[in-house]
Amino acid sequence: MDVELQILKHLPRDAQPTVSLIDRYCSHYKDLFPEVRSYECFKYLHLGIISPIPRKSLPEIAKIVGLNSAQSLHHFIANSPWQVTEIRTRRLSIILKALKDNPITVVIDETGDRKKGKKTDYVARQYLGSIGKIDAGIVSVNAYGIYKNISFPLIFKVFKPQKTLKVGDQYRTKIELASEIITELVNFGFKIELVLADSLYGESSAFLRGLEKQGLPWIVAIRSNHGVWVPREQRVRANKWYQFKREFSNQETEKRYIREIIFGRKHLRTYWEITTEPETLPENSTWFVMTNIQSQIKKKIGNLYGLRTWIEYGFRQCKQELGWTDYRFTNFREIEKWWEIIFCVYTMISVSSQPFLSLNYRNLGESEKIETNQIFSSHQHWQSEKSWKSVLNNWRLIIQPTIALWLLSPWLNIFANPDLLRGFHNLIQIMNQFTPGFPDG
Repeated sequence: MDVELQILKHLPRDAQPTVSLIDRYCSHYKDLFPEVRSYECFKYLHLGIISPIPRKSLPEIAKIVGLNSAQSLHHFIANSPWQVTEIRTRRLSIILKALKDNPITVVIDETGDRKKGKKTDYVARQYLGSIGKIDAGIVSVNAYGIYKNISFPLIFKVFKPQKTLKVGDQYRTKIELASEIITELVNFGFKIELVLADSLYGESSAFLRGLEKQGLPWIVAIRSNHGVWVPREQRVRANKWYQFKREFSNQETEKRYIREIIFGRKHLRTYWEITTEPETLPENSTWFVMTNIQSQIKKKIGNLYGLRTWIEYGFRQCKQELGWTDYRFTNFREIEKWWEIIFCVYTMISVSSQPFLSLNYRNLGESEKIETNQIFSSHQHWQSEKSWKSVLNNWRLIIQPTIALWLLSPWLNIFANPDLLRGFHNLIQIMNQFTPGFPDG
């Protein structure tokens, strides 16, 4: 609707457009924001977070999206009355719709990041996986999904050390947080074909009982010195080593070996030892897993647990590409909002990857849009790979003209150049013809 007509009729104005692929994805969340300014900030953050700027702080994002200051973005995080739970529910609904009832693998792990000072909520001296030692930092338990080698974020929960609890907080261990996440995902409607976790969760009887109660298959790591009680008359035995090909997402393979270690009777406890070589290699080349999968196919167990590394990939993308740790907040309510927006952006990229596109284009009858998008692949820096990082790279090429115009606008206000401005607008109009494959919200 015309802006002047909206003003005359005292109607709410429309949100300012950014780039069509951002606007289309964010439109799925539009009704969750009480003010048009809040919705605009939501879109600006998506645009700034996928941009190539190295640090995704609010002031840097404001510069890259053409805002005079970061005040409106800060107000959106700190004071705007939108709810994390509503955004998360909508985001999970988008993922569920994009999956078209296909099952997923869920990987559980925690990630921690160093934080200086004592003002940030839930910061304490604890083990931080990002640096591999104990230091002051904040830790969260995360669940990522995997569908055809594409990772996507599901749910995070912050770990609250006992000495940092506030009034109304209830202490929960990482094991309990992970169990809550699995329950929420099952109740939400996700079809989980496998749960993967490291030894922190693998050696927790309570966590494994919860998975068994949900009827979920699992493969978990255990430490090499994990002890097991067996009756005196029974013994521990190991079957012979079997060779299998460890298959990676890039189609490369590597020779690995696996053997079954049986404690007492086979139905009581069976572990699997996996190594690159069964002979003279250091201990860190060997790892142990335990599973409730009944299949005796060695290759299947070895390759399935290898999918656990995808959560490390997800953590790396969140932190290195999307700015998971670039916030400047001390109140966890604000940190939680920032993290949820990061998950929204990550989801936006994931559901636009080729495995999801093949599901949604085929079912939505949008094959002509694939042909339109192929024009853009002529760019010399366009990446044809099917990875998450390739999608992000290509999207950065699509938003490039818009960001360049906003960066140059202050100079164009001083040195007017109608031809240059007209050229930018024409190029941006072409970029807006690029159509991502989002499922209808």
